[in-house]
Amino acid sequence: MKAPPAYFDIVFDIPGDLRFSYHIDPRGEAAVGKRAVVPFGRRESTGYITASRESPPEGIKEIKDIRRVVDKEAIFDERDIALAQWVAGYYLCGFGQALSAMIPSGRREASYSAFAGEEEIPPAPLEMSAEQRKAMEAITAENPAASTFYLFGITGSGKTEVFLRAAEYFMKQGGGVIYLVPEISLTHQTAEAIGQRFGSAAATFHSRMSPAARFTEWMRIRRGEVRIVVGPRSAVFAPIRDLSLIIIDEEHDGSYKSENTPRYHARQVAMRRSRTEGARLVMGSATPSAEAWEIMQAEPYNQVPLKEGGTGASPSILRLDLTRRLSGGSPPEIYPVSLEHSEGCLSDELKNEIRKTARMGRQSILFLNRRGFAYFYHCRHCGFELSCKHCSVSLTWHKKLGRAICHYCGYSEIPPQACPNCGSLEAGFTGFGTELIEEEVSRTFPDLRIRRADSDTTSRKGSLEETLDLFRTGAFDILLGTQMVAKGLNFPGVRLVGVILADTGLQLPDFRAAERTFSLLVQVSGRAGRYFPDGKVIVQTFRPKDPAILRACALDVDGFFKAELAQRKLLGFPPYSRLIRFTARSRDEERAEKAIGLAARTALQSLPRGAEVLGPVECPISLRSGYYRKQFLLRGPAMGALHALARRVMEVYTKQKDSRVYMEVDVDPVNLL
Repeated sequence: MKAPPAYFDIVFDIPGDLRFSYHIDPRGEAAVGKRAVVPFGRRESTGYITASRESPPEGIKEIKDIRRVVDKEAIFDERDIALAQWVAGYYLCGFGQALSAMIPSGRREASYSAFAGEEEIPPAPLEMSAEQRKAMEAITAENPAASTFYLFGITGSGKTEVFLRAAEYFMKQGGGVIYLVPEISLTHQTAEAIGQRFGSAAATFHSRMSPAARFTEWMRIRRGEVRIVVGPRSAVFAPIRDLSLIIIDEEHDGSYKSENTPRYHARQVAMRRSRTEGARLVMGSATPSAEAWEIMQAEPYNQVPLKEGGTGASPSILRLDLTRRLSGGSPPEIYPVSLEHSEGCLSDELKNEIRKTARMGRQSILFLNRRGFAYFYHCRHCGFELSCKHCSVSLTWHKKLGRAICHYCGYSEIPPQACPNCGSLEAGFTGFGTELIEEEVSRTFPDLRIRRADSDTTSRKGSLEETLDLFRTGAFDILLGTQMVAKGLNFPGVRLVGVILADTGLQLPDFRAAERTFSLLVQVSGRAGRYFPDGKVIVQTFRPKDPAILRACALDVDGFFKAELAQRKLLGFPPYSRLIRFTARSRDEERAEKAIGLAARTALQSLPRGAEVLGPVECPISLRSGYYRKQFLLRGPAMGALHALARRVMEVYTKQKDSRVYMEVDVDPVNLL
């Protein structure tokens, strides 16, 4: 009988492709796939055992023992290790950082609550339309025309039913399914539907779960007790057995991109898993991302390469159209209303429609993607602006709390009665947030029942779900909220949607600003008239002739992307180029400036053909949480060459790096602020 290995390679949640070797623990419990506590420098650290060896690495005379092993059974396997290595290579982070992001940090399993229902998958309750059946046939074909599919259709056209039917089909064939949704409010509703459909064969991940609960679900999935996993972006790493199908609902959503290391995009990881594990990938949205739309318009019309950015054969994409609402409703009437000469934040047109909707016994949703009461303190006499002491952004006045708060770092202060700079009394807050809108709506419609849903009012666990459930049952007339009420929610009684101010995202210095505004307006418009043909959407704006707003009001996806992609092509931005963003941040501005300058000069010395350096410059939000931020972009036609250049930059920078500066590297960034 072969003796167990005596040495093991361990990685840690740190930058760099670093592996450290240790001798087996005294109890002999160490094995690949487990976590271990080991001496690391002057302290003990927990690492991941990724390989075993019969003898220590050459040249190492003294090797330390593993102190103890954390896990009784392996919590990851060779497939997870291979995926973590790919994530580390593509997103230019440490191997241990990638593995740490994939695996829940819980130390022990907790009890879990299975979904209600039987183990047997119940029959699907909804009859499918001809378009849905055609989509199902394409996705489940024995010899499909593609391995990647895109369900493109207006809100309410039945994309979710196709997703669920496809999941049922592959589960009955013995396969596993990963179902990704963008955020917690969607996860709640989608998990309910999946729980009713699949019972205890389903598991869920979401951001509000404790580490122990996440770890419990991870282990259930690993043991094969779960056949379908639903959750936001991190669920893409779920160790589901016999993976056959990955679903990405609302593919365009920005929350699929991580803002922390590793800065992975769930869509890219899903594409990788689809290709390496032989699973089919189905994406869907009423407003695809610009990258997906450009791919779908290429020739031939519905089957073209889908860029993964890696090496090897690319998958292909097949567009499947769903063109009509299935619940008796029809696309709402949408029109822009100028706020230029309006007093207050509610136009006469919106007030009249709110009253008319209430008289009909129906409901209204009012949407503004800005919480608080007012967001801009300005002195008319000297021009002074009240900004956060730690961030280069304005403080937002929260009337109920009596404080001006920074929405980035949480700093707050009692706002001044007079201008701190010149003493003028002609100073104060302007603009409006959801708190002010709630006050004005209550004053204008004292007889109507109103509920606000934003992060200020839904911080208590379960409060958002409670608000949405009450609204669905007709317990109040008007739901006022931020982005959490804009997408993916289905309320039968809603006739009217009022967008209080459509311009909030258009002024941002980001090439995706118009795309985000267009997508958000189309998505929020989809809440109106889901079950009746008389839905109305009023879009209030100071820019009624802006192309993004006009095309959103016309639900003209094709027209918007035709103009937007022409501009992107002219300016050389994605999807017609690839980007890697370098950001230096430090509490010392001069150090950040010096570090980003060194990295940028290194890049300029080794630029591949067709690539360029944009910057270095201050980030649009140049100070955040007390850290000064400087950035530059690597831009080029192919990711392979940019990857090589970025690795060279980091190699040179690491040798001369300042310990008081943190350098972030973001591959395929979606946020340039």
